[in-house]
Amino acid sequence: MEPNVRFWITERQSFIQRFLQWTELLDPTNLVVSIEKIEKSRQLLLTNEDASVRDLEDQRVKDAWKRSLSTVHPDNSKLIPVPFRPAALLPFTAPMIFFSMLSVKSLKSLILPQISFYTYTTAFNIVNGNASYNRRLHESVLLGTGVIASSSFFGLFPRLLQMRLNHVLLKKALPVVILTHISAMNVVAARSLEPIRGIEVMDKEGNVMGYSRKAGTKAVKDTATSRVVLFGTSAFIPEVFSHFFVRTQFFRQHPWSLWTFKLSCTVLVMGLMVPVSFSMFPQIERIQCSELEKEIQSSTEETELFYNRGV
Repeated sequence: MEPNVRFWITERQSFIQRFLQWTELLDPTNLVVSIEKIEKSRQLLLTNEDASVRDLEDQRVKDAWKRSLSTVHPDNSKLIPVPFRPAALLPFTAPMIFFSMLSVKSLKSLILPQISFYTYTTAFNIVNGNASYNRRLHESVLLGTGVIASSSFFGLFPRLLQMRLNHVLLKKALPVVILTHISAMNVVAARSLEPIRGIEVMDKEGNVMGYSRKAGTKAVKDTATSRVVLFGTSAFIPEVFSHFFVRTQFFRQHPWSLWTFKLSCTVLVMGLMVPVSFSMFPQIERIQCSELEKEIQSSTEETELFYNRGV
């Protein structure tokens, strides 16, 4: 069985345990770890079937799990490209969200931040989605291009309306609402093949029982929910804090400080919300066999099966 799948199935973690686990996996050093170290870690886990997170006294095993879980895709056992590893989400998207939420007088100033944000998140969603079903490269490229174009359009178009609004609260709230909704729809669109073709469901030993469209639908829905929490909160809280900050004496004396304050606030909030959102649902989720297709129910006597939700 793929070590990462074995880990998430075996370790029945609570939300707090998953949160603490993700704080380690999101360590920026996981972006620069060498391929040689990753291969050695994988070899250790593959040759030691009994290695688990409980072996915390063994630093080698602990480091091996950290490298494997943060750099290797659980469906195909391939290395995740460095820019799209979970640890890269914060440094890439925090500046994009900051620039996307700025009040501007011209729509042209928003085009680059919006397109950059939706290009990156689309690629991130495709790369870290479920990869157990048959998917060709040209399908991913065409799908990704369409999702980027539609997400950017629907993200920019309502901002034209915002520029014409005189209501202060609406002008502040509209960008947050837009970013939150489009981020969720981006996940649904980028991973739209999963509910159509179905994803692998397996028993606790890792034996594939079939491909389930219902599991694919649930995987996409849960991941979209986590993105709503991540990007909605990361956009909303800095706006609220900035609203009160501009009323302070410090801001009146140093107007330029708003950018620094807002960027710092965005990074701090996202730094907390990334592990929170990733921890909302298990990486390998359980699903009752009775909720799946009839052909899968007839192929096993297990009462619950497992599938990779993706990140």
